[in-house]
Amino acid sequence: MSMSTMNPQAPRRFRRPSPLHLILLPIALVMVAPLLWMVLLSISTEAETRRFPPGLPSGIEWHNYTDALRDAPLGHWLGNSAIVSVSCVIGNLVFCSLAGYAFARIRFLGSRALFVAVLATLMVPFQIVMLPTLIMVRAAGLTDTLGALIVPNLATAFGIFLLRQFFMTVPQELEEAARIDGASRLRILFQVMLPLMRPTLATLAVLTFLQTWNDFLWPLIAVQSPEHMTVQLGLQTFQGAHTTNWPRLMAGTVISQLPVFVLFFVAQRFFVRSVATAGLK
Repeated sequence: MSMSTMNPQAPRRFRRPSPLHLILLPIALVMVAPLLWMVLLSISTEAETRRFPPGLPSGIEWHNYTDALRDAPLGHWLGNSAIVSVSCVIGNLVFCSLAGYAFARIRFLGSRALFVAVLATLMVPFQIVMLPTLIMVRAAGLTDTLGALIVPNLATAFGIFLLRQFFMTVPQELEEAARIDGASRLRILFQVMLPLMRPTLATLAVLTFLQTWNDFLWPLIAVQSPEHMTVQLGLQTFQGAHTTNWPRLMAGTVISQLPVFVLFFVAQRFFVRSVATAGLK
């Protein structure tokens, strides 16, 4: 009998690295390289960013961050992005939950055809529906407001599909027991179904936040005044017609991506739990 079997306090042996790690490691380096290069440019001088071949900065120019915050209302743009992203996250969690539950559990005339039509919108590029969406936003009087960025993204076809697929995996016996106790459809949804799908809801919230926070094309079309710009659109002001201050632009980009990094690391376990739950189902 080995020492690890006799003594439960004995340290566990380390697992040997899988050959798959030899493939994943270069891929990880390729993914991290642009982020590292962005950070290096943000602490370089303007002359070092134009140097060829490129190299490491000779010193750390922390004033690029303070200059980026001073030369542009970066804090105001970050606040606009936070308002838009959080509003879209809340809207997707509420409306996609209602629509997904209806498609999964309620049978009505044309439900399958309507669900197929919703899925079909996933295959339509945004560039095609961009102009009709702008026309509807203008007709609603939301042009050049934060509402123009929030209302079209309050519900997405992907969110409806994701939550509908999860609802389909939940046994109907749970709902039948709740209905015997006199619970309504909405009470079953909010008190029985949604507590079971917290990892899925967290996954949808993170994906919606990332997509809305990093969106550039739609704010570029729907917003014109600087006070309504999001941070991704506001960073364009650091680029001139003939020259670009790359250190300040990269410093502003690093600042704009800090909430994304924090959210990803905090919510990473929800991604894993959501995948594991889907596998168990």
